[in-house]
Amino acid sequence: MATTPFKKRFDALVKEVGFSLLQLIEQGLVRYSPHGDPTFFDTQDFPWTDLLEEHWAPIRAELDAVLSHRDALPNFQDISEDQTAITTDDNWKTFFLYGFGHKAEKNCRLVPKTTEVVERIPGMKTAFFSILAPGKHIPAHRGPYKGVMRAHLGLKVPDAKEDCRIRVGDDIRHWEEGEVLLFDDTHDHEVWNDTDETRVVLFLDVVRPFVPPVDTLNRALITLISYSPFVQNAKENQEQWAERIQAAMDEKAPVGT
Repeated sequence: MATTPFKKRFDALVKEVGFSLLQLIEQGLVRYSPHGDPTFFDTQDFPWTDLLEEHWAPIRAELDAVLSHRDALPNFQDISEDQTAITTDDNWKTFFLYGFGHKAEKNCRLVPKTTEVVERIPGMKTAFFSILAPGKHIPAHRGPYKGVMRAHLGLKVPDAKEDCRIRVGDDIRHWEEGEVLLFDDTHDHEVWNDTDETRVVLFLDVVRPFVPPVDTLNRALITLISYSPFVQNAKENQEQWAERIQAAMDEKAPVGT
């Protein structure tokens, strides 16, 4: 169904008001975070990061199968239209498994091991392959809400690692294959892939721990966000792209499979 001008204006208003409210709320929430307000978290404080690292090889194998159909994958802004503020080209591809708690069933069936692993992570809300083409720069921006933590599992990292990097606040890191970076994306951050190779991470948002009863409030807010126009529109876009991805894979499937 086509989006009417009125619905576009309404959705934009809801997003603007909601984002402002979340920023006000999160200023109070962060005082109840047992891990403080760092740019990067210590992964040793979160045992589920070991799970990702232990299974990175089979996840990488499923990624390689997905990348063989790269031309059929959506750009990030094809799924989340708000991403046009930071990317408008074809150099940031995605393959979604979960988006704010909504499962992309068709995609998940194509990568069963990856799906099984991410579903074992307590509080996992978003999971997808984030694919950056050579030369891609994601300009400085901030995430929408401090109630989640951002995790990147390195899956395909260019040889010139220092030229493929992420800045969060004043801290700069680079990815390693099979290792997790865990950070707060509400700090100003940006990404560079100044190499001639593709960089891929398994990108996750996981519920951030808070002391009770603030933890309950945070989870309630995340549930409300999942029903916002911002998330629902992205969910609809993802479902349409999943059909295209499946069709492309079926077309290239070997005879007899």
